[in-house]
Amino acid sequence: MRFPRPLVAGRFVSRDNRFRATVEVGGERVFAHVPNSGRLWELLTPGAEVHLLPAFKPGRVTPYDLTLVRTPTGWVCIDARLPPRLLGEWLAKGGGGPLAGWLVEKSEVRYGASRLDLLLRRGDERCWAETKSVTLVRDGVAVFPDAPTARGRRHLMELQRLARDGTCAAAVFVVQREDAARFRPNDDTDPEFGAALREAAASGVKVLCVRCRVDEGGVEVVGEVTAHAQSPISPPATHP
Repeated sequence: MRFPRPLVAGRFVSRDNRFRATVEVGGERVFAHVPNSGRLWELLTPGAEVHLLPAFKPGRVTPYDLTLVRTPTGWVCIDARLPPRLLGEWLAKGGGGPLAGWLVEKSEVRYGASRLDLLLRRGDERCWAETKSVTLVRDGVAVFPDAPTARGRRHLMELQRLARDGTCAAAVFVVQREDAARFRPNDDTDPEFGAALREAAASGVKVLCVRCRVDEGGVEVVGEVTAHAQSPISPPATHP
């Protein structure tokens, strides 16, 4: 996936609220939309090098989207809206691991009390898939979530219902950075999500984790990483 417009370089100043940040661009402070409801504590630190996507709508309150953050191991894309598209593009190019051969039929499809990201097809078969954006990596281990997520647990419950009824269901964790070798649920932050993921996997939900190549031009899935259901091997960072 290529970014629709050239990105603008800046420096992170502060996160004003859940979805707005202040960023310095060319010596001027501007507002940027934060397209991610996670904490992002390890990434959004004062002075961090960031890249912004100019907003398409003129006159918007936040003239930019905060898109990339530089870390010592490379760029991280924090836009949590991208994983369904990234997965769809990867499947269309022949990737997929346990989802190889499946293609996107519909996006944002309601099931039960939730709206799941993708409905996939393979011939006459259908598979429901929910994607999650992963930005936190510790010592090569990608972990999710970085904040408690009741919505994420609800999605897993819906996928589990599908799997128990004999319908294909998949939870796909899209690591929007390249330095991950493994994936584990972040039980230190949200043990209920970790328990729900293990229960879903035991019920037949396919659990897949992929990592991405990220640069100033775009983001693309480059392959799978090993997904484990155990607790993360690194302790959580402490914050005031």
